[in-house]
Amino acid sequence: MEIKRSGSQPSSKGPAEYFTGTVRVDPLFEASDPARVLGASVTFEPGARTTWHTHPLGQTLIVTAGCGRIQRWGDPVEEIRPGDVVWIPPGEKHWHGAAATTAMTHIAIVEKLDGKSADWMEQVCDEQYRT
Repeated sequence: MEIKRSGSQPSSKGPAEYFTGTVRVDPLFEASDPARVLGASVTFEPGARTTWHTHPLGQTLIVTAGCGRIQRWGDPVEEIRPGDVVWIPPGEKHWHGAAATTAMTHIAIVEKLDGKSADWMEQVCDEQYRT
């Protein structure tokens, strides 16, 4: 058994190659082999968002605060709020982030396949974000 004490893991800034705007990533857990699950609390300041990306084994998002936006390729943008749980299937191209005027925090849970949890793609342009 392992207990990760609150505040024992440092926050990091979401890297510009994967995010637009100000994003803070707080690691929550990363299972040891042979398990492959990991989780983080991710806070997006207003207007901040991920790039388009996919996950080889899918992703679960649990919105914990604020108001967010999410879109899968080819579909309209949807609003997400605290208590919403979003399942993104393996390989589905999508992005997620905060609303234009409200921050949003979610817990992101993914599994790694061959050491990789995401395939990062192009930035979400302002027009895509607004639609």
